[in-house]
Order: sequence, then structure tokens, then C-alpha cells
Amino acid sequence: MDRNKFIVNALVESAETKVNIQRECMNDINSAVDLLINMYKNGHKLLLCGNGGSAADCQHIATELMIRLNHKIQRPALPAIALTTDTSNMTAGGNDIGFENVFARNVEGLGQAGDVLLAISTSGNSSNIVKAVNKAKEQGMKVIGFLGGTGGQLLNIVDIPIKIPSYNTQRIQEGHITVAHIICELLESELYP
Repeated sequence: MDRNKFIVNALVESAETKVNIQRECMNDINSAVDLLINMYKNGHKLLLCGNGGSAADCQHIATELMIRLNHKIQRPALPAIALTTDTSNMTAGGNDIGFENVFARNVEGLGQAGDVLLAISTSGNSSNIVKAVNKAKEQGMKVIGFLGGTGGQLLNIVDIPIKIPSYNTQRIQEGHITVAHIICELLESELYP
């Protein structure tokens, strides 16, 4: 294997994915920002769920909102809860009600009408994310989906699908965090100009 060629190909693929996000996802990104601005102006919160690397992204995004992303902007915390961080909750839920229900149960307990769920799934088919989205809809919440590939089952049940135009999990995850940073920056600059 030619390591240098591999590195160049990975970087080119990543860059091309970002260009394709600009071409294909601009309207959905704007819609997500509008939804979140309205949600925050009305005193509600964001819940986030995902598995594996997407779970880490939930924590990353929630932290950017709660603490801050742009260190030039002094602002209050923007309420955001990653449903991926409480190991006692997740292991009890996995043991007692099944891992496919752990996020839905937390959405049931913490979500209210007017809140928004950010559901992250590179395939769009994670059963515990699908159940969380369905529970959020029952609770009167709106849902933003960070998806990839075909969008899977989630494509048609989330309110705003942001589908990264790639079938490579790594590129999808890179696209998710890029879009998340853009959304966080826009929220900060528009809510606290």
C-alpha cells in the first residue's frame, strides 16, 4: 500500500464531501438554524442522541452550546443535553428495558413540546435512534436528523434531514461535525450579535 497516496485520497474525498454538502444541504442547514433559533427564543432545549462516534458528537455539540464555541462572544448557556453521557442510566436501561429503548425513555422523561431532538445516525437505521425520534414526535418535539448514505429509515420521519452526501462512514462523521460547528456558530452570532 502506498501510504502517501492513501493520505491524499482520504483528504481529497473529505474535501469533495464538504463541497457536496454545500451543494446539497444548504437549505436543510438553514432550516435547522431557524428551528433552533426559534426553539431557544421560546425557552426550550435541545436533546441529542447517537451511537458510537455519533454519541461522541452529541457530547461535543452539547458542550459547544452549553459552554461556547466562539471565544469572542460572551453569552449565556444554550440548553443542550447529550443523552449519551449517563452510564448508569444507559446500562440500567439496556439491562431492564432493552438498549433499543434507552434514548426513547430519556426523551420521554426529559423532552417536552417545543424542544428539539438532534438524532445522529450515519446509516439512518439505528433502531434506538428510530425509537427516540418516534417518541420525540409523540412528545410534540421537532427532530433534526444528521444522516448519511440514503438516509435510511430516519430520512422520512425526521422534520429536517441533513443527509451528508457520502456512503463512507468516516466522511459522513466528518460532515456531521462540520455542519454542527456551522450551526453552532450561526446560533451564537444570530442569538448574540
